[in-house]
Amino acid sequence: MSTQTMAILVLLVSFAVMIFLRFPIAYAVALSSLLCLLYQGLPFTTICQQMVKGINSFSLMAVPFFITMGCLMGSGGISEKLIALANACVGWMTGGMAMVNIVASYFFGGISGSAAADTASLGSILIPMMVDQGYDDDFSTAVTITSSCEGLLVPPSHNMVIYAMSAGGVSVGSLFLAGYIPGALLAISLMIGSYIISKRRNYPKGDKFSFKNLIKQLGISFWALAAVIIVVVGVVGGWFTATESAAVAVIYSLLVSVYIYKGLDWKGVWKVLENCIDTLSIVLILISTSSIFGYCLTTLHVPVLASEAIVGLTDNPVLIALMLNLILLILGCIMDMAPIILIATPILLPIATSIGINPIQFGIMVILNCGIGLLTPPVGSVLFIVSAVGKVKMEKVVKATMPFYVCMIAVLLLLTFFPQITMFLPNLFG
Repeated sequence: MSTQTMAILVLLVSFAVMIFLRFPIAYAVALSSLLCLLYQGLPFTTICQQMVKGINSFSLMAVPFFITMGCLMGSGGISEKLIALANACVGWMTGGMAMVNIVASYFFGGISGSAAADTASLGSILIPMMVDQGYDDDFSTAVTITSSCEGLLVPPSHNMVIYAMSAGGVSVGSLFLAGYIPGALLAISLMIGSYIISKRRNYPKGDKFSFKNLIKQLGISFWALAAVIIVVVGVVGGWFTATESAAVAVIYSLLVSVYIYKGLDWKGVWKVLENCIDTLSIVLILISTSSIFGYCLTTLHVPVLASEAIVGLTDNPVLIALMLNLILLILGCIMDMAPIILIATPILLPIATSIGINPIQFGIMVILNCGIGLLTPPVGSVLFIVSAVGKVKMEKVVKATMPFYVCMIAVLLLLTFFPQITMFLPNLFG
């Protein structure tokens, strides 16, 4: 067996063993990379160099800014206003509160960019509200976690920035534009699933539609939705880089939360920033350690070997595309989102482009696959959050989520085989 093959086995087998033993993902990535470098006889200075290189990026600065923006807006009284706006839009339908939950997640996702933040913030309000109105608790939690994935697709999403960095120069503005229609398609599919279940279980309708109330709620929610407009229009229009737009959005979110909605005082702002630091430290540690892992994969030519192995099984583009989705879904069951993007993108993107998948389209596929992974045991972090928020056993939540998995997989297949859905807005705006 060659030295290269042994080094690859040391890297991947040690990583798999540590994941199985439930090591924190950052430790598993770092230690497996360390063992691989030691086997190859490379100096320890390589580790420090690659870690610094991984986070020494101007574009990467957008990630902490977007996370901070989401924390400020999420804690600043935005959730209730977006729920009221969603209720004015779709609350009149059969299963109205489920529809409100889904549409509110679309609005809130554009602000937080995080499925976990969406679930914790909206779920703590909407799940008890749905149960009080006669909805089953497991159905309420299932709707909440599946709709939270909309926030990963609707810009601004810090995961899109991470993907753009991992993919080596993909336009963040194009990714932002590409996420809107898939996010809306996911929302529509979940609404169809919710409507069918609501009809069967005779869940109630909400109040009648009122155009006057809709205009009123739009006026109240305008300041929250304007944060998204600032980021997306600024980046797409070329007025800001993604990093600059994120910094502007943080200042704007701070002013809106403190002075317009008055959901935070300055003491509360400091508490929110403390919580942000906890999240940011986890994300940046993952990025830095994944940089070492990526360095090992690249020097050992793992992306090339993986590409040859998959193409060696079949040259059918449809089967290769399905295999890519399957690999990402399996990874999503055992790993968190950021590490998957950082580790899998350099390996799988060349395979995707070889069968004609645009890097922007593949980015949306990766993010949706990872989003589904957040809802699947054994590692699905959002699953644990909603179980705690809704006070429902995880096994019961997973069972109730099964019909919505079907809706999400259907959307994933549409995005895979109909690139026009993803690429329409990026192509329209150049």
